[in-house]
Amino acid sequence: MTAPALARIGAPLRSLRTLGVAVAMVAALLVTSTAANLALNQAERSATAPYGQSVQTSHGALNVFRTPGNSRTGQSIVLLGGLGTPAPALDFAPLIRELEDYDVIVVEGFGYGYSDQPPVERTVENITSELHQALAKLDVPRPYVLAGHSIAGFYTLAYANRYRNDVAAVVGIDPTAPAAQTIPADQTSVPADGINWQRLIAASGLLRWASMLVPSLVEPDGTAYTQRERDQMRLMTNWNFGNPSVLDETNRIADNARKVQTLRYPDGVPVLTFLASAKETPADPARHEALLRNVRHHEIVTLPGAHYLHWTQAPVMAAKIKAFLGTRMR
Repeated sequence: MTAPALARIGAPLRSLRTLGVAVAMVAALLVTSTAANLALNQAERSATAPYGQSVQTSHGALNVFRTPGNSRTGQSIVLLGGLGTPAPALDFAPLIRELEDYDVIVVEGFGYGYSDQPPVERTVENITSELHQALAKLDVPRPYVLAGHSIAGFYTLAYANRYRNDVAAVVGIDPTAPAAQTIPADQTSVPADGINWQRLIAASGLLRWASMLVPSLVEPDGTAYTQRERDQMRLMTNWNFGNPSVLDETNRIADNARKVQTLRYPDGVPVLTFLASAKETPADPARHEALLRNVRHHEIVTLPGAHYLHWTQAPVMAAKIKAFLGTRMR
């Protein structure tokens, strides 16, 4: 075989060897990163004091944060976090501080904060039942106020219909409001059997390194959080991102939406809804108004800010909540 022919054969082989070396190096880096991330997660969990208390339900233990006993002088307000929020009790910290005169309770659903991650379907029925069990075990005075952010709008709507006598009022924080015409009758959502890419990103350490380089990827906007809260939220994002419980809840959004799309809040339950104006897709006040048309006492307030309004608008929200409850709860 001539030299030119050998050269033509050798070039692809050298390219394959180079590619093989590159692939091996990337694989080695990922293995090293995954091992380092696992060790760091274990060390951080051991060194970070958990908040709240564990409350057992029929499906596992939920973590619940509650304001100290000497602060519980007002109405009980139950806060529910949005989809994928890694540490709801920390996420709501600015609003909790502004509502210091109230008995504020944050119930972290399965897959959130320090709650369990059991293999239990994240249906609206299970989520509301687990919440009801936890509040009953804590002897939270009834009726209480439900306040839900984002996807928790599904759950506050279902809960107010399922446990009407337990609910004094509802507060929506840019809540998700399903519209019947947006959910095709034949649309289904079931847990995916494919690769959980979010969990792989977290387990490999890629999320950790990215959040170290660009903290704004996982930290809240505004100046209302302490550095300790920001640090712990960043850590808990690494721990909880893409876990099976949250993935299951995400995959059931359409099914859960269909279950609540024909519901309306009971006539006698006051409802205060905050909507965010600074989103890529601003909330449609008309859709929320339609959901509340039969409710005798309701109010919709649009505030400047992104979807997580409580990051930057906690003082304004708290003042409005106090005024609303003060007039509607008499």
